[in-house]
Amino acid sequence: MQYIDVTGKTEAEAIEKALQQLGLDRDDVSVEILERAKSGFLGIGAAPAKIRVTYEEPQKTAAPIEMKAPEVPVKAEKAEEPKREKKAAPPEEKRAPKEEPQEKKREEKSAPVQPQPVEELGEEADDSKAQQIRTFLNGLMEHMGSTAQVKVYLSTEKDRYKVYLVGEKLGQLIGRRGETLDAIQQLTNYSINRGSDKRVRVYVDAEGYREKREQSLERLAVKVAGKVVKYRKNVTLEPMNAYERHVIHTALQDYDHVTTYSMGTEPNRRVVVAYEK
Repeated sequence: MQYIDVTGKTEAEAIEKALQQLGLDRDDVSVEILERAKSGFLGIGAAPAKIRVTYEEPQKTAAPIEMKAPEVPVKAEKAEEPKREKKAAPPEEKRAPKEEPQEKKREEKSAPVQPQPVEELGEEADDSKAQQIRTFLNGLMEHMGSTAQVKVYLSTEKDRYKVYLVGEKLGQLIGRRGETLDAIQQLTNYSINRGSDKRVRVYVDAEGYREKREQSLERLAVKVAGKVVKYRKNVTLEPMNAYERHVIHTALQDYDHVTTYSMGTEPNRRVVVAYEK
């Protein structure tokens, strides 16, 4: 493990500077706040935030992502049979810790969240990247036999786009625990950024699944963090994809006496919620 110390006007700015300097994502590092930012009075006594970012040496990628492309329609077909897996649930799911798996089951059984009204997001983006995203996803929807409409919007975050798939019966585009939706998002990001000097990130949602999943993960993160502080013991969560790990890291980045980092390799990379004195 290696680390660097970085300062910024705020903790968020210091973290962003560190990630840009290392060329890593938030879920690849552990952040420790050494000194919190002080605004002072009329500029007197002001002090920048100081953080320590711990990270591992980047690992070599095993295979190009294009090898995963043929899996998209297969996953979509499997997503139509979620009940079959629930009937044959392995014993270990019944013995799983009370925290996450059962929490997720309760969330998945609850009433579906209504998708965010697209009119609240303003006008659709129409720049070159947005057109590229729209073209790629329209072709992918046609290939998957879906009539979903593709709505592309600029996110409030820099170099990010939000895409909403709108239509009826979009369950096959979501898949079991969002696996198909994750694959669609991954393929879209790869297609849009291939051969481009400026990297952008594309967030793909359908039927409000992402919003519901984010809320579930944020509640889980706070619940686990409370136990970590109470018992002063680290807790390792179940394997999550990069997007879900990012939600956990963000939810706990300002939680006192708690730090988070990722361990393991894909697809079994996990978030560790660790006690910090």
